[in-house]
Amino acid sequence: MAYPPGGVSDDMARLLARQVSAGLDVPVVVEHRSGAGGTLAMEALAKAPSDGHTLALSAITPLTLSPHLGRVGYRPLHDIVPVVSVMATPALVVGTPAFAGASLADALVQAQRVPGALRWASSGVGTTGHLMLARIAAEAGVDIIHVPYKGGGAQLNDALGGHFELLSTNVGLLQLRYIREGRFKPLAVGAPERLPVLPEVPTLGELGFGSANRMSVFGVFAPAGTAPDVLERLNAAFNEALRSHDVQARLRAVNTLPTGGTRKAFARVIEEEFRANQALPRQAEDQRR
Repeated sequence: MAYPPGGVSDDMARLLARQVSAGLDVPVVVEHRSGAGGTLAMEALAKAPSDGHTLALSAITPLTLSPHLGRVGYRPLHDIVPVVSVMATPALVVGTPAFAGASLADALVQAQRVPGALRWASSGVGTTGHLMLARIAAEAGVDIIHVPYKGGGAQLNDALGGHFELLSTNVGLLQLRYIREGRFKPLAVGAPERLPVLPEVPTLGELGFGSANRMSVFGVFAPAGTAPDVLERLNAAFNEALRSHDVQARLRAVNTLPTGGTRKAFARVIEEEFRANQALPRQAEDQRR
């Protein structure tokens, strides 16, 4: 598990562990190896024996984004192989009590007037939230300070305390509660269309930031060199678990979409996203000039 305890990904890791354990009749233990936007877990996975006994549940960004932003201890398209896509979680941009505006447009106006005055927190360097910020800042030509965290819990507490103005996070029960209570201002969602639970909140695509209009895609990964028949057996077991009533109900409850599918299709998604992100460092450098 590439992220700290708590949150949708942790719940899903534990639920899938129980389902897959029953399906394969083997014990499955969840171990957290969090930090550096998921890259620490991926580095550990790349060095693990390729026997099918060590897997990682992670967003795809440690493979598709982090390697373009800094050095990582693995070759993303060579040392790690996809097992199955698990879920796609809508992303949410909110204003905290420190944000005086009412919309994302207000935030960008502030950033244009006073470069570096706005702080935008995400769950870490190389995460979907960081990608959203990078693409919005590049397209709008503004300078916004990135505040990376190691996971969701600490950033939510600091957001409520007004330690920064903007926050990108996954749509979850706590986030929706804070919106209902008026403690967060929902500014935009990263999703193909508006969410039924937040019908008044536009997507980033509607706001003109199509390249930033992303969901957080999570999957299960294995070390390169794992035997194809083992990978296929694992893919089948996880797909069966994702079709179960318990998993489907849990994901629907937090506005998250189950994905599943073949290893080949998931690998294609990762390769396309990796290549799409290659220009980001150059865009960031151009923005600073």
